[in-house]
Amino acid sequence: MSALTLHYHPLSSYCHKVLIALEVLGVECDMRLLNLGDATERAAFLALWPVGKMPLLIDQSRAIPETSVIIEHLQLHHARRGRSLIPLDDADIALQVRLWDRVMDQYVMTPMQGFTADLLRPEDARDPLGVAQARERLLSSYALIDQQLQGPGTWLVGDSFTLADCAAAPALFYAVTYAPVPSEHAHLAAYFERLMAHPAVASAVDQARPWFKFYPGRAGLARRFFDPEQSAPA
Repeated sequence: MSALTLHYHPLSSYCHKVLIALEVLGVECDMRLLNLGDATERAAFLALWPVGKMPLLIDQSRAIPETSVIIEHLQLHHARRGRSLIPLDDADIALQVRLWDRVMDQYVMTPMQGFTADLLRPEDARDPLGVAQARERLLSSYALIDQQLQGPGTWLVGDSFTLADCAAAPALFYAVTYAPVPSEHAHLAAYFERLMAHPAVASAVDQARPWFKFYPGRAGLARRFFDPEQSAPA
């Protein structure tokens, strides 16, 4: 049994971020699937982390919340030798990695979740203005990311897959189901394909696949992300 336990759900975008990091860093972890709809399970989870947000890493008896902090903790204390997601030898590049991690969480993940939240509301409580604002934020973020990707390097910050890419993969995976990447952002579209082909990202998507039928935005999910024998949503 590992000293680490991750409380998570494979459909969660923020959980994807940590799942990707675990694989890249080569960290073994016990996985605890959360069902926050179960009152007893929810109460037990809130006792660990009163905010109630997943994922949550338990390292022995220490609770570590927030994805970026979880990933830095994993790198500092548990990563296999020679593996990293935040550069150790270049402070300026490390700052760029952290910047783009925040851009992905704040300006892609957050508006994407606004779409999802709206779909979960009763029909008479929908917020069309909020959805329009979320779409505008995503499109402006796409333009910003596309510009960043016009620089040298395969990934978001240079040639190494970093924390920023861990954040980008799930944020973009779900965001494009609500607001597809416009054709003029060819660099972003190509980057999305590189992300989806990365083994750690593909593994996270594979773990989520049985749950996609519960995703509120599944109508926008590309057919290729469903099992071959499973029909894409109508």
